[in-house]
Amino acid sequence: MVRTLIKELFSSTPSLNEKILVKGWVRTRRGNKNVSFIALNDGSTIRNLQIVITQDKFSAELISSITTGSSIGVIGTLVASQGAGQTIELQAEEVTVYGTCDPNQYPLQKKGHSLEFLREKAYLRPRTNTFGAVLRIRHNMAIAIHSFFHKKGFYYVHTPIITSSDAEGAGQMFRVTTLDMEKVPLTKEGKVDYKKDFFGKSTSLTVSGQLEGELCALALGGVYTFGPTFRAENSNTPRHLAEFWMIEPEVAFNDNHDNMDLAEAFTKHCVQWALDHCMDDLTFLAEHFDDKLIERLHFVLEKPFDRITYTQGIEILTEAIENGKTFEFPVYWGADLSSEHERYLVEEYFHNPVIMTDYPKEIKAFYMKLNDDGKTVRGMDVLFPQIGEIIGGSEREEDYDKLKKHAEEMGVPEKDIWWYLDTRRFGSVPHAGFGLGFERLLLFVTGMTNIRDVIPFPRTPNNAEY
Repeated sequence: MVRTLIKELFSSTPSLNEKILVKGWVRTRRGNKNVSFIALNDGSTIRNLQIVITQDKFSAELISSITTGSSIGVIGTLVASQGAGQTIELQAEEVTVYGTCDPNQYPLQKKGHSLEFLREKAYLRPRTNTFGAVLRIRHNMAIAIHSFFHKKGFYYVHTPIITSSDAEGAGQMFRVTTLDMEKVPLTKEGKVDYKKDFFGKSTSLTVSGQLEGELCALALGGVYTFGPTFRAENSNTPRHLAEFWMIEPEVAFNDNHDNMDLAEAFTKHCVQWALDHCMDDLTFLAEHFDDKLIERLHFVLEKPFDRITYTQGIEILTEAIENGKTFEFPVYWGADLSSEHERYLVEEYFHNPVIMTDYPKEIKAFYMKLNDDGKTVRGMDVLFPQIGEIIGGSEREEDYDKLKKHAEEMGVPEKDIWWYLDTRRFGSVPHAGFGLGFERLLLFVTGMTNIRDVIPFPRTPNNAEY
């Protein structure tokens, strides 16, 4: 018999009195000596299917082996439920126990568990309602991303995870090597001899696929990357991971205004997709973690994002301070704004998502196009409630001499980006792009407050379990 997913039973009008096969994990079992009621979940939906097992059909030994956490398969007849809390139930006729679970040792009991506790049990937490919901939403957001770009004619490109360049110029990269750490080969000058390493040079895990994405955009027109990136930043905060996923579109012939339009359409598409495809999971998360979640998702869709310059943002924040508003971090022209500043603009001043542009060149990356004032670059950040910056992007510098000069000023070695510079000599065009941290998007869509809770197995300082 072909297995039926539980979500299929709740997503359409089920055929009652039909014999079906379901398989899953037992969430709870209750009842008396005559009948047992089992809540079965197969991961396809937040909802459980009630299984009714009567004592006259099954042995006491089999029933006693069906405990919380055990896995079973059930063939039975689907009927309308007479009890409260569910519309349908399955009257069991055959039961197979695939895997037993000792209730005295299983960490996930019916009682509520803290998110901190579940992080310690990350190998089991996908079985909980909370993380089942988060992972299903994560899947749907990935589908939404591919759907959006595919419909717009973009091409999905796979950029390298191992790289010899630091796209951000930050230097916080994980080293990749096959050298024996007990016997590291040295040059005559006493430095590591990377010529004897696997790639013949110093290599690291990438912090961004942007630079390689630009190369493809300058041939295919519009491309996007969607893959893992890495940053060796020793930050134990609710907003940082050492391994995270990035979506980075790059578009030939786009300027920064086109870039802003694309970013706004993209984020609205993802939020609408969540509302259209994940409402059961969103409702659960709203009820248990954030009662304003669904309201906040609609907030993003209601009207166009406000667009301001960095200088205007500083003026608004300065005026707020003069009127008694306090911030932990200072506000001045040239400061790299923190999330508290960004959230004030979104949540308290504009009451709307904001796109901020034209940042001081000193606080942005070397590849951003310089404005005519010589002080600011054509960068743009999308600011969301609860999160602050959710997207960072810019129009890219297409002029060879200007790009080379800015890279030198920012301390980016030409030997590491010669190929990137060369594209400005061979048919260069205006182009723009941005990066969206996938987990940042998931924080917003799920209402979770710690980025460790929107990725299955978080990588953070002193934590690389599983």
